[in-house]
Amino acid sequence: MWWMYTLVGVIALLAGVALGFFIARKYMMDYLKKNPPINEQMLRVMMTQMGMKPSQKKINQMMAAMNKQQLK
Repeated sequence: MWWMYTLVGVIALLAGVALGFFIARKYMMDYLKKNPPINEQMLRVMMTQMGMKPSQKKINQMMAAMNKQQLK
């Protein structure tokens, strides 16, 4: 009889982990839609505020580096 309680507990644990994963994934997707990662305009403003003169080449390099980092 104790093995049934153990089996139900393990099944409930696995279901909870799977459900939690999908809820967290949905939450993060919605969050990223509402608050997108940095874009070129934001990068240009940040560089200007730091006293740098943003060239398009430098902006493209930084965007490529950030996109590469996000894929990891």
